[in-house]
Amino acid sequence: MNKILPWIARLVAAVILLQTLFYKFSGAEESVYIFSQLHAEPWGRIGSGIMELIASVLILIPKTTAWGALLGVGIMGGAILSHIFVLGPVVRDDGGLLFIYAILVFISCLYLVWIYRKSLPVLNKI
Repeated sequence: MNKILPWIARLVAAVILLQTLFYKFSGAEESVYIFSQLHAEPWGRIGSGIMELIASVLILIPKTTAWGALLGVGIMGGAILSHIFVLGPVVRDDGGLLFIYAILVFISCLYLVWIYRKSLPVLNKI
């Protein structure tokens, strides 16, 4: 199996997830706005930040990549659905950047779950 592509997917997912943590944990205006629209401010902002931090660390550790990616799929699935049904793809004139980031992380994590499925008890038969 090609070893470079999985590492690229790991780095894409982890870097994007880690980069957004500053905004969530510092209470940046954009993050507060988003989670206020979702009626989940501040607990949703802080809770999702903690989960994204855990997912990032797990993704970067080779033995736990599948678990972190599975968590990332769930988190980003929620983010994508929030954009589709509540926020819209463009949030406060961001040009859709947060939505694009969520899709990139979702695809990267889905790819990682698929290639490391043997290490997940639920998927190891596929």
